[in-house]
Amino acid sequence: MANTVPLVPVLVACLVIGLPLALYIFFLGLCGIPAVQRNFLYSHKIHTLWWKNINEPEQWGFAKNQVTPFSLTTADNQTLYAWHILPLPLYAQHETTLAGQPTGFTNDITTTENFRLLRDDPTAKLIISFHGNAAQLSQGVRPQHYRSLTAHSPHHLLALDYRGFGLSTGSPTEHGLILDASAAINWAVHTAGVDPARIVLLGHSLGTAVASAAAALFALEEGRDFAGVVLVAGFSSLPKMLSGYAIAGWVPVLRPLGWWPWLLGEVMGRVVDKWETAGRLEGLVRGVKARGGRLRLSLVHARNDGDIPCREDDRLFKAAVGGLLEGEMDAESFEAEKARRTVVRGKDSFVATWTEGDVVIRQELFPHGGEYLIFPRRHAWCGRLIVTGHNSVLYYASVLLAVMRSFDRVDEPVSQMHR
Repeated sequence: MANTVPLVPVLVACLVIGLPLALYIFFLGLCGIPAVQRNFLYSHKIHTLWWKNINEPEQWGFAKNQVTPFSLTTADNQTLYAWHILPLPLYAQHETTLAGQPTGFTNDITTTENFRLLRDDPTAKLIISFHGNAAQLSQGVRPQHYRSLTAHSPHHLLALDYRGFGLSTGSPTEHGLILDASAAINWAVHTAGVDPARIVLLGHSLGTAVASAAAALFALEEGRDFAGVVLVAGFSSLPKMLSGYAIAGWVPVLRPLGWWPWLLGEVMGRVVDKWETAGRLEGLVRGVKARGGRLRLSLVHARNDGDIPCREDDRLFKAAVGGLLEGEMDAESFEAEKARRTVVRGKDSFVATWTEGDVVIRQELFPHGGEYLIFPRRHAWCGRLIVTGHNSVLYYASVLLAVMRSFDRVDEPVSQMHR
């Protein structure tokens, strides 16, 4: 009698291999639909608005009326929800007046004492914060990030939700988010009267692409130089980042397609919002250099970032420096020159600074900031669970120092050592 293969094990094997493969193919097909793709990429519908009132910022540790919730309007008539956060030292000087104002959302921020303290101070410094994907401006570590920038400094902070996020109207697209950033900057400059030279654009994750696009737009089309551009956990372009992306650093999304480069290329070609930040930074630097402008560009990345690998920061730095170079520099020569301009600060930690004229490009690799604890205390049943991410670095000293350098409150390193 001929040998036969047992049927049940074969069926089980087909299910084990075939079902995940079918689901993966189905997922790729769905992501080819622009609306579905954008919902996945921006994750703007994932939020906590149903159990927390975003118009009560005291829930996140702010002083009463230190934060003013308000809205601003974009060029295409979308309404964006925003917070204006006073620096705590300034708030303390006017606490009685500020705390006595009505609380919650204000329909006209220009009537508030908070706004007056920003508009009427010719030395006021403002940070405009562009958050990453998912959720709203009050979710996760974002309030802690805002407090780290305002609790002991003289900096005002403007945080906004892009279109489709939180209580903002509309749906997110690359063009739309750039309009949102422009609306925030125009509000700061034309309504609040803050000179761009006293504004720092600070982006995290997706926000680095938004901040870079806005900085390039205003610098190249309007000739406006900001105090600084600070990019935390940035990426060079969305297709390039996604091609090697893994959720939390270990669940691959499109990485398996690397076995079939032609298929990966086809999928990447269907990404509707490209966010080519590397090219924008090169153009920004080149344009500012050509007209003799001022630029402080700071790149900060955690070595243990589990979402966006730090090699993406290397790509951004190289692209930005390319805007200073007259011709092409081969990879080996570039790495050698970068090493000459790098200060090693320890294991997985360095600062590379490339300066020409009034353009300073600074890359900092920080050894920590890509982890967080789900259970911060030890429990008999679970211990301490550490999960990789890339949010914690937002409230680390390296980010505030980058902002301070932008405002020239911290000197750039004078001596530099070889890596």
